[in-house]
Amino acid sequence: MSNAQRSPKVVIIGAGMTGILMAIKCLDRGINDIVVLEKADKIGGTWRENTYPGVACDVPAHLYTYSFAMNPNWSRYYAGGGEIQGYFEEIVQRYQLEQYIQCGQEVTSSEFDQGQWTVTTNSGEQYQADFVFCATGILHHPAYPNIKGLDSFAGKMFHTARWDHSVKFDSSVKVGVIGNGSTAAQFIPELVNSGADVSVFMRTPQWIMPVSDRAFGNWERYLLNRSPWLQRLYRWGSTVLLKDFFNRALSGAPIRRWLLDKLVRLNLRRSVKDKALRAQLQPDFQVGCKRVIINTTFYPAIQKQNAHLIRDGIAEITPQGVLMQDGTLHQCDVLILSTGFNALSYMRPMALTGSNGVDIEAAWKHKIEAYRSVLLKDYPNFFLMLGPHTPIANFSIIAMSEVQGDYIMQLIDKWMQGDFDTVSPKQEAITAYQQFIRDGLSGSTWASGCQSWYLDADGDAIVWPYSWASYVESMSQPIFSDLDLRKQDAPA
Repeated sequence: MSNAQRSPKVVIIGAGMTGILMAIKCLDRGINDIVVLEKADKIGGTWRENTYPGVACDVPAHLYTYSFAMNPNWSRYYAGGGEIQGYFEEIVQRYQLEQYIQCGQEVTSSEFDQGQWTVTTNSGEQYQADFVFCATGILHHPAYPNIKGLDSFAGKMFHTARWDHSVKFDSSVKVGVIGNGSTAAQFIPELVNSGADVSVFMRTPQWIMPVSDRAFGNWERYLLNRSPWLQRLYRWGSTVLLKDFFNRALSGAPIRRWLLDKLVRLNLRRSVKDKALRAQLQPDFQVGCKRVIINTTFYPAIQKQNAHLIRDGIAEITPQGVLMQDGTLHQCDVLILSTGFNALSYMRPMALTGSNGVDIEAAWKHKIEAYRSVLLKDYPNFFLMLGPHTPIANFSIIAMSEVQGDYIMQLIDKWMQGDFDTVSPKQEAITAYQQFIRDGLSGSTWASGCQSWYLDADGDAIVWPYSWASYVESMSQPIFSDLDLRKQDAPA
């Protein structure tokens, strides 16, 4: 607990996993003048938005929790989306956060002037803040494909993040699926098992790692409820799998990378018996260049009689279906867009104006840059949660948020003690940090030539290219010489 003499006003944008986390961290510091602004009508973020059949987290459930609020009641090794949403709703109730959260308040602008932020919502409400935590998440703006005639389709068409639950799937329905990432690998088997005729239009196949899901027995949950030590053991086991194998394999450990490559290739060979189909499903890029899919159901599903893999290029969408470049028309009743998200939108379309009237669109016109993922030049006391170079292989995004949150709260402590009034990074520190990232990416699997949501407009990966342990170490405490710390009465 800080021995602070002052307490800040804090605005948190977003009531998903990270926004909830930061509200709890503020309350732990005795900071009670906080408001959490959520654009939707309830909390939840990713797990509120994504309700497609089969939705689940590809991080083991006991790792996909706050470290201070482990959940002994997960029903499965990989928790479903609804269960995860329920976990966050329970956390909000447990920490009595309802009084701080205002739903239906979409932030339209945030402007810094004379040492404070003014945050405005779509309802016209304005909030003054000493600090703004932008917890809008990474994957929340659906990306739609740029395909000729997309709007002409006469049947039902929707993005996976906007799933239309009024549509019923059975053997009378012909479904077209565009896209084949982690989301598609989860819901395509559900559609195939419904009996629907499913055509998967695949531009690029993905590497799939078979880590089996399973239900937790009543006896396990009984023991977990009575043993925090056992909860920590389950969490530790998942951490070892991701940190010491996946993360190190993708960040450069040659033996682990070789083993991961062999495992995904063996999985494809053992799972798909038809050589022609197997060739169609084999990626031509290094494992890890795109996010590795954790799944055991896609390969069996795509081999069923009512599933069709189509690799020919799409020419356009017609009212009847999908027209291929070779002239073949695949008729569809329903067209599902599993085309991911605009991962680099971050806080946008919110208008963000920093010191001296600097607009975020102008600041990021040539390159999206941040210091330690969370601090932006010319945006004092503004923290971008899960910013560029946060994604770490297939690791838990909650763990990443906690590391960033602890880093930020150290800065808040110094403000509370009166050491400074505003904090932002120096340009030379940003430049050095970006070079540090580029050095790590050089020769890495992420820079090996494939297209993925990890890449910015210049083709540079926005991932953390080193180990998880090195990330934790780098964020363990601020380097104050890298920061522009100012008192309001000090000259500019």
